[in-house]
Amino acid sequence: MPRVLNDLKIMLLANLWIVPVVAALVWALFHFVAPPPPMSASLATGTQGGAYRQFAERLKEELAKEGFELNLVTSSGSRDNLQRLLADNPEVQIALVQSGLGRQLSPAEQGRLHSLGAIYQEPLWLFYRRDVALDRITDLLSLRLGLGGDGSGTRAASDAILGANAIAPAQYPEAWQSLGGGAAARALTAGELDAAFFVGPAENNLVQQLAANPAIALAHFRRAAAYEARLPFFNRVTVGEGLLDLASNAPDRDTVTLAPVATLVINDDFNPGLVPLFLAASREVMKNGTLLDAAGAFPSAEPRTFELHPDAERYYAKGLPILQRYLPFRIASLADRYIILLIPLIVIMIPLFKAVGPIYQWRIRARIYRWYKHLREIDRKLHAGSLPTELDSEIDRLERLEDELAKVDVPLSYSNELYELHMHLRYVIERLRTLQQRRQ
Repeated sequence: MPRVLNDLKIMLLANLWIVPVVAALVWALFHFVAPPPPMSASLATGTQGGAYRQFAERLKEELAKEGFELNLVTSSGSRDNLQRLLADNPEVQIALVQSGLGRQLSPAEQGRLHSLGAIYQEPLWLFYRRDVALDRITDLLSLRLGLGGDGSGTRAASDAILGANAIAPAQYPEAWQSLGGGAAARALTAGELDAAFFVGPAENNLVQQLAANPAIALAHFRRAAAYEARLPFFNRVTVGEGLLDLASNAPDRDTVTLAPVATLVINDDFNPGLVPLFLAASREVMKNGTLLDAAGAFPSAEPRTFELHPDAERYYAKGLPILQRYLPFRIASLADRYIILLIPLIVIMIPLFKAVGPIYQWRIRARIYRWYKHLREIDRKLHAGSLPTELDSEIDRLERLEDELAKVDVPLSYSNELYELHMHLRYVIERLRTLQQRRQ
């Protein structure tokens, strides 16, 4: 057993050269690989209590299960969210944005943003008081109308609908107000407005309350197909009788409206490694669907407000990366990155380790063979006839070498070569002693 341990010690010492080589390769691996994705990000939502905020809070809870911290930043709506994403030093990396707003940006600005896909439909609701006549959009010109708050997705949608009817902002009557959300709902209920636009899911409390109010009706978009053809970011949606409120049978007939979609939009500061995590969390949030969205329908790659991020495209085509299906996100994201670089590392290491055996053999034999050079020198001197004058000094030199050689330690498998060297050295010493005796 001691001999085996000694051989192992010799082998390790003989191959110490591989330690700095492996260390250098590992350093290169960690130096050149992209750092793991951060475990936090900031998302621009919308107003407190709004649909975007509600979805964001559920998304935050889902991401927290993976140890990810999502910071929610309140904003005035979709337009504000876009500006926050495009800021020089953006405080947010991702935002909820209503489809269709990208057309208001320059091509350069559009190129700085990517979509992760649609998250859910957020219909455009046009509620009006039953005591007014409303058949077509142009009838709104004589009414007191809530357009939606400045910078909001509601305002963007109402502007698009009005613009499709050749009603430009410069033609808006003075009775039309930039009012939306709860303020518009209260004004409509109190009779201070005749009609108002709202954007939000069917489950939204504000939509439910307005639908249940007997003094208020929901407008029917008879020409929804025409709007859908001209405004591709709108989808035609049928709200079935009683869908919003069964007790009051609201609406009292099948009603057609138009629906943009809420989309997740990112800027260049968003780490691509987080894309599958966010989409998987969004799918979990929306797994049961909504009153208007079928279970499992969202998130979806379509419609595309901005160019779909390549990692999102892969997610919709193939699902989660394999490792993230079975491992926590933090571990899977690290493994996913390093596994790709481990392949070339292994390719380098295989021939490197194959060289260990031959190099080890060469180094051990070199410890033995380097002594032969002294014997070779003596042979040359014997042939040259110059040795007789140096016999005493050469014998002393060889005997010292013999003493040094006795201290050389090699593995058991190389002992025969060491013993042969001992024999050859002793043979030369005896040969020189014979010559020395003849001289006397």
